[in-house]
Parts: sequence; structure tokens; C-alpha cells
Amino acid sequence: MGTERKRKVSLFDVVDETVVPAKISKSNGGGAAAAAVMNISSNNGGINRWTGRPYSPKYQEILEKRTSLPVWHQKEEFLQVLKANQTLILVGETGSGKTTQIPQFVLEAVDIETPDKRRKMMIGCTQPRRVAAMSVSRRVAEEMDVTIGEEVGYSIRFEDCSSARTVLKYLTDGMLLREAMTDPLLERYKVIILDEAHERTLATDVLFGLLKEVLKNRPDLKLVVMSATLEAEKFQGYFFGAPLMKVPGRLHPVEIFYTQEPERDYLEAAIRTVVQIHMCEPPGDILVFLTGEEEIEDACRKILKEIANLGDQVGPVKAVPLYSTLPPAMQQKIFEPAPPPVKEGGPPGRKIVVSTNIAETSLTIDGIIYVIDPGFAKQKVYNPRVRVESLLVSPISKASAHQRSGRAGRTQPGKCFRLYTEKSFNNDLQPQTYPEILRSNLANTVLTLKKLGIDDLVHFDFMDPPAPETLMRALEVLNYLGALDDDGNLTKLGEIMSEFPLDPQMSKMLVVSPEFNCSNEILSISAMISAYCVKLGCHQQLYSLGSMPPVGMHHRISKQVLMQIVAVSQYSLMKKMVSGLYASADLRGPPL
Repeated sequence: MGTERKRKVSLFDVVDETVVPAKISKSNGGGAAAAAVMNISSNNGGINRWTGRPYSPKYQEILEKRTSLPVWHQKEEFLQVLKANQTLILVGETGSGKTTQIPQFVLEAVDIETPDKRRKMMIGCTQPRRVAAMSVSRRVAEEMDVTIGEEVGYSIRFEDCSSARTVLKYLTDGMLLREAMTDPLLERYKVIILDEAHERTLATDVLFGLLKEVLKNRPDLKLVVMSATLEAEKFQGYFFGAPLMKVPGRLHPVEIFYTQEPERDYLEAAIRTVVQIHMCEPPGDILVFLTGEEEIEDACRKILKEIANLGDQVGPVKAVPLYSTLPPAMQQKIFEPAPPPVKEGGPPGRKIVVSTNIAETSLTIDGIIYVIDPGFAKQKVYNPRVRVESLLVSPISKASAHQRSGRAGRTQPGKCFRLYTEKSFNNDLQPQTYPEILRSNLANTVLTLKKLGIDDLVHFDFMDPPAPETLMRALEVLNYLGALDDDGNLTKLGEIMSEFPLDPQMSKMLVVSPEFNCSNEILSISAMISAYCVKLGCHQQLYSLGSMPPVGMHHRISKQVLMQIVAVSQYSLMKKMVSGLYASADLRGPPL
């Protein structure tokens, strides 16, 4: 399937070039793809079934691109397997088009009408990250030639961009879990697709167990579990021996480069690699993986400074950060094109995306040719004995490394520079990412399960059961907060707390704040902790109230919380003053 070869380069010595299958041959896809475009275009006389309007010229252009995706050529096979089975495991490699196309295939083939014909059921597709749910839903709405928020929508924490007309909804796994609280059988959904299942987030693992029970009670519901890299046999065994379907992915070969020696400072090594690529390699955008917001912002500044010092001998660059707490409008900048040459005929510009591991999956950034992988990511680790949950920089898994390298080679042959040795890759990295449920504080999860009526937590069908000690600590915390009584039953207070998409400590704080006449202040604190930091250039996020800060941080955090309250109070006061001035002058003021 693949070959290996070695050659010397200026930056790395050892090269492992894995040649992956080239684009599907014309005999398989060329004529069939053209026929598919003609067939879809002619259906209903070229009228969009969802809007009742003719398809736009852009739709035809996008459709031609869709038919070139590897997953398109297995559409009929997929639909046949799905029709014959209630559950399906689909492994689609990076670049196969599974995230955007599979939900559309399902929507075309499945009858979503309810028996009374009063409303339509939905196809739900979960994503582990908010930015993926938003960007993918926008792309699919564009492909279907519909308006985002109407036929195609998304739902993330604190934002629901869907309507009564929505038939295809992308949502985070946590949001589907919250929907199950009010709709235990998920009766609004005809098919549920769990995407990026290999990431094994806390919410996804809980959904695995819940959906197994729902499938027993709803024979009409179908489940598709998708991923680029997962332990297929383990998933098949867990889901009643579900059939496995594989879709090829990467369209072009990707060269893998390793360092000769371990890097002492991976951040400086990454910046140095970016500069050398920009100086020596052909045009193409760069994707750099780092561990967190502060590192990313620091790297962007240093990259721009280093490139500026090179003068006119190289083209201009645009360094774009990407991390989960970045505002959605800023996150969309990763899809903007590279800057043009400074002068006509000059060196071409290059876009450099510096991201956390949220760019590993689902997000496809066109134009990426080079990937720089230091081999680290931040992971939550919970110690139940001291009740401390920390974010630690840890080595990634081989599955994650495979995902990262797959970001290159989408439009042409690419290169992935791994800032660690080949020996480290083979011997030190775990095959799969350690499931989040085995290293997290489960207080919120236990509260959710109790709300869902699941009392026997020890025998709940987890794919990887958490340690009993972790479950006991979660029960103790919830009992201490008054969410559970001494018998482990959900209290009235616990029911109210479970409605908030927050840590139990923060939920309790909000619920009882009226008793202490501090609702406005607590609401402000909770909002600012839950949302991204609004202060320009702020790198220090407030610690979760459910975890302990490092020694010596208590005073600084208390001071920061008070500063946040003062800032909100001053803003509210200024807003009232400005509104009053404009009202007295009978003028319309600016939005505040």
C-alpha cells in the first residue's frame, strides 16, 4: 500500500514518505460523477426540493466538486448498508468528505415525514467542537443551496441557529446530551450521526451508552458512528456487531519528516520551521499545531516579526490563530485566502494557521500544503483523591498524529514536519487517545445521568467504565452541594442545577444567589467565566470553580473576579448614561 524512502533535506534528515491511493480513477468516478450532476440537476426540473426555487449557478459548481470526493463513489453502497442495518460504523479517512456528505446522503434517502404529516423529523450530526459544528453546517447549507438556520442549522452552547424548518442539524455532542434530558428517546431524530467518535469526548462516551438503550426502544431510529481513525473491532463489538464500512481519504501523497534529535523547545522549533518553509519551499499555506491560546498568540507575533526581518526577499504572510475561546467571527478568518504579493511578479504570499488540536478533525482548510506537528496537546486530567482537575500538556496519540498529517495533501502533494524523532513516534506515543471519561471530573456527568433517570451508575453501559473512586467522588460532591440526597436521589435543587450547561458548583452558585442578594454580580461572573475572555490581549482565563488553581493563584484570581464585576458594573452604568443622554436629546444612540 505504501513505500518508504529517505533523502536529505536542509531541516530534517529522515523522510518517511507514505504514498497513499491517488484520486479515484476516471473510469470509476469521471463519467459517473458527470452523470450524477446531470441527474440531480434534472430532478424536479432543476427545482430545489427544500426551497421550491431553482438551483443557483453556484450550486452546480459546488456539486461538481462534491462528486470528486471519495465518499461520493460509495454513496449507493452506504445507503444499502444503512437500509439493512440499524447501526453502522463508518471509517472515512481524512479528506473523504464524510462529515459534509454522509448527512446529505441520509437526508436524500430517508423518509423524515412523521406519521401525522404535521412536521418533519431531523437528521442530527454531532461534532466534538463548536467551531466544527458551525463551519460544517454553513458549508452544507451552501452545498444544499439553502439558508443557514432554516433547512440546515447548528446548535452549540449558548447559541441555537435552527428553526422549525430545520431537517439537518449539526450540534455538539454536549447539546445532544442536553436534548436527551427533555426528550429521552430523541423522538425528533430519524437518524443520528456521531462524527469524530475516535476523540472519545466525555459527552460522546455517555451518548454511546444512552443511544444503545434508545435503539432498543426505537426500532425506527438509525445510528451512524463515523471517524477517521478508531478501533473498529472494539466499536463493532460494543454496537451489537454493527457492519463496518471503509472509505478512502487522502487524495495526494504526504511526506512525513522527523527530527534527528528531540527538540528542547518545541515552540521555537515550530517557529523556526515555519520560517524555513517560507524561505525554501514552494507556495502553499502552513498549519501549525500548538497547545493553547497563549502559545498560539505568542507564536503568531514571533512569526510575523521573523518574516518581517527577512525583508523583500520573501512574500508577505498572514498569521491566523485558532483556538476554542476565540470569538466565532475571528475563527472564520482561517478560511480567508493568503495575502497577494507585495508587488506584481514578487514572491507569493502565504497563510499560516496556528491552531490547537481543534484543527485535527472536521475542519478542512483549503490550501494547506505544510503541517508542523510538535506532538503535544493539552488534556484534562482529574485526580479524584485531591479533587483537582488540571490542564496538562501531554504527548498526542498516533491516531492524532495521523489526523494532523492528513491535513496536508488535500489539493496537491503535501509535507508534514513532526518535531520529534521517528523512534519517539514508534515507541512513546499511545495508539489511541486516552478516553476523556477516564481522566475527568464526572460530577456534571453524574448529575446529567441522574436527570435522565439512570440511577445504577456502576452498571451503566460505558464503553470504558471509569474508576469507581471517580464516580464516588462525583456523588460526594453532588451530595455536598445538595443536588443529591443521602440515598443518591436527585433533589429539587439538583433538578434545577441540571438544567444549566455549567459545572455543578457554578449552577449552585447561580441558583442560591438570590438568597444573598447578589444575583446580578454572580450572573456576570458566571457569564464571563463561561464565555471567551473579552479583554483584548487577555491570555489568562479564569479557572473553573470546579477545580483548584495552582498554589499562590488564589489572591490573583479573587482580584481578577472583582475586576470583572467592576468592569461589567461600569459598562452597565455607562450604557444607561449614554442612553439617557440620547433620549433627552431625542436622538437614536449607537448600539452598546
